Amino acid sequence: MLLTGAFFLAVLPRGMAAAGRVLQVGPTRALKTPAAAAAVARDGDTVAIDAGAYPGDVAVWNASHLTLRGAGGEALLPANGKNAGGKAIWVLRGDDTTVEHIDFSGCTVPDHNGAGIRQEGKGLTVRYCRFHDNEDGILTGANPESDIRIEYSEFAHNGAGDGYSHNMYIGHVRKFTLQFCISRGAKVGHLVKSRAAENDIRYNRLMDEQDGTSSYVIDLPNGGKSVILGNILQHGPKAENGAAISYAKEGAVNPVQALYVVNNTYINARGRGNLLNVGGDPVLHVTNNLIVGTRAIVEGNGILLGNRFADAKCFVDAEKCDFHLLPGATVPGAGVDPGTLDGAPLTPEWQYVEPLGREARPHGATLDAGAYQRTQR
Repeated sequence: MLLTGAFFLAVLPRGMAAAGRVLQVGPTRALKTPAAAAAVARDGDTVAIDAGAYPGDVAVWNASHLTLRGAGGEALLPANGKNAGGKAIWVLRGDDTTVEHIDFSGCTVPDHNGAGIRQEGKGLTVRYCRFHDNEDGILTGANPESDIRIEYSEFAHNGAGDGYSHNMYIGHVRKFTLQFCISRGAKVGHLVKSRAAENDIRYNRLMDEQDGTSSYVIDLPNGGKSVILGNILQHGPKAENGAAISYAKEGAVNPVQALYVVNNTYINARGRGNLLNVGGDPVLHVTNNLIVGTRAIVEGNGILLGNRFADAKCFVDAEKCDFHLLPGATVPGAGVDPGTLDGAPLTPEWQYVEPLGREARPHGATLDAGAYQRTQR
């Protein structure tokens, strides 16, 4: 049950976050704007922001263990030329923040890295949010104890056009998880960039579409223990780099160098280029990917099994981003058993569903290549 105005503080063991207040924000509330709530928020508070637009309202959040969410729909935060500290619409300095149902747009700063969210604390979870037309969607700092999780969220048309700003840029953190998201149409930068020691990127739609000018679809410049599984990956006709995925091309400095690219559907609309460019000498498994538009898979050495080539006629409706396989589609050969990682199977459990959803992947007699399993043979 929501608390309105009052709060309680339980006595908890050391190291546990205390339960906090619910601060309600909106035109009819005592706190009219998110920035007003940020000024009074304490550790453990939940901030419920009434649906609607709060133009030019930017904030620095200093408290930890906050939940910041739109209430009754999305809270819209168009920057309107404003920024917090020359950095972002929201600067998160506290630890373990959760953000839900917020739309961040239009942030620019003199350094050309104005973000929807600038994460400076430790730990961030983002769900059901949108980041569009900023210079960076999300930009995080470097913290070896930080875990970043983003799910059911959309990133579109972020980037300053300089190649140094991206739909999302995750710094040197412990683990980055991205699932059931859309990232599309980045402006010269990458759709996904992460320097995390561990990356888990599953069941997303990551596409340039027709007008995107991204460099890489996924850039993991320092390698890391990384799984890219069950995604729709598309390099558009205006993409600036020949490869969709780049790994350890700025130095293989993360402690573990291992990359598993499993059961993705990759569409190359450039007419040239390859799926992967790999630096260093990682453990590399490229398995069961369905590839359209090129026959070049990897620049580098690795184990390649069960990858198949097809054309766009095998999809239900590629123009509407439905990359399910037609029941009678001719896809040469099924996939293979993708094996395990740390004892956990790499067999895909889910399939991405437009928009920002998921469905259980059907279990067939054999595992099809790509991000989708045919339901009929």
